[in-house]
Amino acid sequence: MTEPSSGRPGLRHRAIAELVGTAFLVMAVVGSGIAAQRLSPDDVGLQLLENALATGVALAALIIALQPASAAFNPVVTALERLTGALDVRHAVALVAAQILGGLVGVVVANLMFSEPAVSLSTTERGGPGHCLGEVVATAGLVLLITALSRTGRPQLIGWAVGAYITAGYWFTSSTSFANPAVTIARMFSDTFAGIAPASVPMFLLAQIAGGTIGYGLAWAIYRRPALIANAQEDPNELDAAEGRSSRR
Repeated sequence: MTEPSSGRPGLRHRAIAELVGTAFLVMAVVGSGIAAQRLSPDDVGLQLLENALATGVALAALIIALQPASAAFNPVVTALERLTGALDVRHAVALVAAQILGGLVGVVVANLMFSEPAVSLSTTERGGPGHCLGEVVATAGLVLLITALSRTGRPQLIGWAVGAYITAGYWFTSSTSFANPAVTIARMFSDTFAGIAPASVPMFLLAQIAGGTIGYGLAWAIYRRPALIANAQEDPNELDAAEGRSSRR
């Protein structure tokens, strides 16, 4: 069945883009983690730097390349698109499924590229209140960033901004900024530098959901009048004037 033409990619194309993009993202996360561990075996800080830089640059490139079709690669972002009416239920479910499947494909390929077992459960525990808070902060910041750029008519900057944010998040959050349920689930299946033990996954997923909710709430509080933002793009002075008129009513 062919979807009506609306100038936007159909569901099949969007799902493929999400699957491929998430697969390559997980390959970047897991593969660079394995390479870093082997190249810098005695320096964990250098391993983290190598992993962060490779992941951030790959993520930026993937978003920029696939954004015309679909480039969320993240169930939290897709769920918020559904809640705000940008996606219907069928599209949201299909895209989240594609993201999770893509993550699983990506982790298997990354493992095999480095002659690791195709699937091995991680033994790296990432628990405790600090890691939980780190994931809340990481996901809240990510959602705030994406929503702010989208609502102010600057979606072309999302790729670079998200790549830079995730690179920094590796360092300023205690959890190393997973901020993505599909990537978190995939990372269970690699007992390598970037892995996460299955017992730690539920807490990370709950923290990501909470962080996404907080991030969207912050974005709504800042940009709760999209029409005024649109006007401000035409004349930067209009926003202040419009806000002033609104406050006098």
